[in-house]
Amino acid sequence: MFDLRTFKQKSPQQRFLFILGLVMFTVYLILGLVLILWKDMPITLDQPYRIALGALLIVYAAIRFNRVMKPNDD
Repeated sequence: MFDLRTFKQKSPQQRFLFILGLVMFTVYLILGLVLILWKDMPITLDQPYRIALGALLIVYAAIRFNRVMKPNDD
């Protein structure tokens, strides 16, 4: 899945994009969890819609994680 040797062989641009991809994955995951778990959120959104939006963000985060960790055969 993650090989430190291939990470060292990447160019600085590829390493930056890899780290940026991991940061964005983390942002989407945390945002989805916040939407689901924070009960007294200042945004007025009904509970089922908050759960649906949070679940959608978590699924999107999983898709992004899969794309970041997939080895490129370039």
